[in-house]
Amino acid sequence: MEENEKKELASADILQIMELLPHRYPFLLIDRIIEMDGDDSCIGIKNVTINEPQFTGHFPKQPIMPGVLLIEAMAQTAGALCVHARGKDTPPQLVYFMTIDKAKFRKPVVPGDVVHFHVTKIRQRANIWKFDCVAKVQGAKVAEAEISAMLVDA
Repeated sequence: MEENEKKELASADILQIMELLPHRYPFLLIDRIIEMDGDDSCIGIKNVTINEPQFTGHFPKQPIMPGVLLIEAMAQTAGALCVHARGKDTPPQLVYFMTIDKAKFRKPVVPGDVVHFHVTKIRQRANIWKFDCVAKVQGAKVAEAEISAMLVDA
């Protein structure tokens, strides 16, 4: 590819994400995926709103997105990337979240924030992937983790 040519990267809207993942409200935590590069990398997007059920109790007077949900959104982004990369010619696949390593939370995420989950493949062996994940709000890192996932037949 010539230097001035840009590679066409895939994306997925909410309806396509729902074809890739079994998750549904209130546990589907990504709204869009952009810049899918095979199974190498992508960016998942979450629009955080006050209407989400976790904010009733976390915390009533100072709503903060729970860190565990940020990790889950990273895993959903990575899982959707794995399933998408397998293509439509393969049997339906489910993604199982296997490990979380090196999780760190840097800044609170609050209603009104738009979180970008940057997911990059570290390695893949057979049906197991490991990803480096970074969550950012307005370019600032808010959380990070390494996660692994396994694809199995549905």
